[in-house]
Amino acid sequence: MQFKHPEILWALFLLVIPVLIHLFQLRRFTKTPFTNVAMLQKVASESRKSNTLKKWLLLFTRLSLLAAIIIAFAQPFTSSNTALQEKETVVYLDDSFSMQAKNNGISLLEKAVQDLIKNIDEESEFSLFTNEKTFSNVRMSDIQNSVLSLPYSYKQLDLNGIGLKAKSIFSQSNGVVKNLIVVSDFQERISEGNVDIDSSLSTYFVPMQAQELQNISIDSVFVDENVNDQASLHVFLSGGNEDEALPISLYNGDELIAKTAAKFKSDKDAEVEFTIPANEALNGRLSIIDNVLGYDNRFYFNINTPEKIKVLAISDSDSDYLNRLFRGEEFELQKYRLNQLDYSGLDNQNVVILDSQISIPSSLQNILRTFKNDGGTLIVVPDGNSDISSYNGLLTSLSSTRFSEKVVGDQQLTTISYGHPLYHNVFEQEVTNFQYPSVKEHFNTQTSLPTALSMDGGDPFLVGDDGLYVFTAPLDLENSNFINSPLIVPTFYNMAQSSLQAPKSYQTLGDVNTVDISAEIGTDDILKVSKEGHEFIPLQQAFPNRVRLTFDQSPSEDGIYSIVQNDQALQNISFNYPRTESQLKYLDMGTLENVNTMDSIPELFEYLEAENNIAAYWKWFVILALLLALIEVLIQKFVT
Repeated sequence: MQFKHPEILWALFLLVIPVLIHLFQLRRFTKTPFTNVAMLQKVASESRKSNTLKKWLLLFTRLSLLAAIIIAFAQPFTSSNTALQEKETVVYLDDSFSMQAKNNGISLLEKAVQDLIKNIDEESEFSLFTNEKTFSNVRMSDIQNSVLSLPYSYKQLDLNGIGLKAKSIFSQSNGVVKNLIVVSDFQERISEGNVDIDSSLSTYFVPMQAQELQNISIDSVFVDENVNDQASLHVFLSGGNEDEALPISLYNGDELIAKTAAKFKSDKDAEVEFTIPANEALNGRLSIIDNVLGYDNRFYFNINTPEKIKVLAISDSDSDYLNRLFRGEEFELQKYRLNQLDYSGLDNQNVVILDSQISIPSSLQNILRTFKNDGGTLIVVPDGNSDISSYNGLLTSLSSTRFSEKVVGDQQLTTISYGHPLYHNVFEQEVTNFQYPSVKEHFNTQTSLPTALSMDGGDPFLVGDDGLYVFTAPLDLENSNFINSPLIVPTFYNMAQSSLQAPKSYQTLGDVNTVDISAEIGTDDILKVSKEGHEFIPLQQAFPNRVRLTFDQSPSEDGIYSIVQNDQALQNISFNYPRTESQLKYLDMGTLENVNTMDSIPELFEYLEAENNIAAYWKWFVILALLLALIEVLIQKFVT
């Protein structure tokens, strides 16, 4: 038991005074003789014994009454070890898309918000944060409207991120009880990595449970061009029941252009194919009806009029391998000998291939250096009799790359850097029985550029990245059969494609996306991205004949956006929410340490209230004092 005013208890020592007075009474009785006192002496003896008992009872009752009053003024109480400490409360409210799932007809997020509003004391201060918003040191009445109108977010913090965010909100005081309340549906991905929950925090997890655990989503699309001016649109879905037929609709803008049914296999996946016109602009939207999660029931994509990549080859070789590589509709190839080249035409190119040149004049070096620095892609293929000094003059000014002596001897290209951007997603798996090309002679090369292809001796065959690619050996058939190898197609195709980051059919929100737009803008001119009700300015970098846009945190809403210059739409670009929350797989709460798991928000706050409860007993001591006063009256009246 503890006392609110323990100093008052010193008054208990004053109770010794009446005890001393009672024990050391100074009153003396005088004897009076009578003729016959035998009977009187017996009566006096009995009265004296009765009177002594009464006095002791009164003394005990009065002492107890005074002690009860003193203790009542000291205000005794009992509490837990933490009830008297200062407390801070931080609440993490998961507002990710998976909280759209319903239980008893209401979404998990709405249920969590309602329970928090009902159970948090209106006068108590606390902090609340979601995946994107933070409310610090507020009362519920201050943020009630904001919490009730919380939008769903495609972002979700993991447990480590929640802990770090909470620690930044809590004070630095060590003498404070810090309660962290985590309200979420606790999907498995929330615990990715090594979960380290700070033991200095009193952490309480409140899992919100959905009634339906099966969700159907549109995951991705792929456009495959066919013959006869037709293309196939492949749509991939997941989460359905085997042999279930789910209607799916295809829109061009707001116009319904096709409708079919998706049938799911035993692995709960389905593929649907639509036929669409090839090489025609399409602002596509796919739509299904599913009552679990709504955010993944639609999928946006667009097909823009394809923009050709301009390739300029400066070649003194009679080989036609470049003509065969860049003859598709995606490319516009021009090929000149050095003595026929008009230098002014390089500014309008996306790719320049320097092929089989004996030497590189200084004037051309300066032009190529400017071209590369302005964002162009330069591919260097040396000749067997190249003037190394002229090549090194260009390469050293662009990167730490230089040729040294020529190495003569047959070698094979045995190593493919599968992680290199040129070969990312080219191979389904690492090839072990590939028919590797061979090389008869090559140049020793010192470089800091990443190696894409290398020979069995370890020497690089192709190095480069970020707009500069350098072969270390001539590609003519007398020296190498590389141009007849299957490797040449993805190699040159991806080098050329990297020069112009054309918009994909769709982008994913939250990923860093880079898009090149053919446009010329002035010093004070900018490109904007907009759709109805939304407009923002992305990060942009201007080059002589194009603008590179980078999307990171914006936009925050899915849909088809227009890239606008001076109120004129240049291209469309589609964004979709990531599908990471579409599979409803939940975390086993028993695997977590240093946390307390509660079944519901009301149960949590009942527990916290019980933990913080202080039981006061001063009223009972007042009642005891009154009872003792009554006992004293009864003793005075009935004890003789």
